[in-house]
Amino acid sequence: MAQKVIFDTDPGQDDAVAILTALASPDEIDVLGIVTVAGNIPLDLTTKNALKLLELGGRNEIPVHPGCSKPFGRTLVTAEHVHGKTGLDGPDLPEPKIVAQSQHGVDFLIDTVRAHEPGTIRLLCLGPLTNVALAFAKAPDIPGRLKDIVMMGGGYFEVGNITPTAEFNIYVDPEAASAVFRSGAALTVLPLDVTHRMRSTKERIEAFRAIGNRSGDAVAAMLSFSERFDVEKYNWEGAPLHDPCVTAFVLRPDIFEGRAVNAMIETGSELCRGMTVVDYWGVTDRPKNVVWMRSGDADAFFAFLTERVGRLP
Repeated sequence: MAQKVIFDTDPGQDDAVAILTALASPDEIDVLGIVTVAGNIPLDLTTKNALKLLELGGRNEIPVHPGCSKPFGRTLVTAEHVHGKTGLDGPDLPEPKIVAQSQHGVDFLIDTVRAHEPGTIRLLCLGPLTNVALAFAKAPDIPGRLKDIVMMGGGYFEVGNITPTAEFNIYVDPEAASAVFRSGAALTVLPLDVTHRMRSTKERIEAFRAIGNRSGDAVAAMLSFSERFDVEKYNWEGAPLHDPCVTAFVLRPDIFEGRAVNAMIETGSELCRGMTVVDYWGVTDRPKNVVWMRSGDADAFFAFLTERVGRLP
């Protein structure tokens, strides 16, 4: 039976690959809906991009619900310097014909989780956790009704990518992240420690292009655009491909390795705002609240993504 999932996302080229991989796997993943959040770019663009991706993947029936347009008590920080003005710069994707739903994404999350049996929905989070934290605040029963949350965010060994101490998704809304990490929901984190190993080299990008379908061409164009920033930043052969680690973990958990740890979010320090403080070595008695992935097989990861994108139009 297909796993029931909801995406909470701010597309973003890497979000796009994560979503497309799920759309290509209908026998294994039943996408109940996509909730958008402000993050990589403002909310109107993340919502438009989600609609574009559904049309690209031939899955127009999946609803898109716009969520929160700004973080809790913070000025929105965006990343057009990485993703371009549209967030999906690279391919020339047409304006979407399908439209977003009128129901707010937070209410969709609450209603959908409550409408299903407890322990049956996995929440896949690819951006700031504003929507999720607000849903938990409005409906305290929701964390316990989810099967789990699988998210991209944070870093311990790799520390930060937007500041010296913070990863972007957590940094944008650290108060929301802190609330989610403290919620008691079962939580698996794919941090920079993993995603920095998953590098979209020229050869791996060309493998998407070589598929010969519309989706493969689009993914190759997206990654060719977004990788230029990180290649210059890190001086690596290829740029990290972050968010698809979430979908890959749901479908192929054997690709990754990690352990249960305690992880908390720093919200009070200006210098360390958004830092994920991870007790990886168990030096405190704080309870283990997340499963923290540390490593993964990059060759298996990209082979898997390429195979799945090859199933799409």
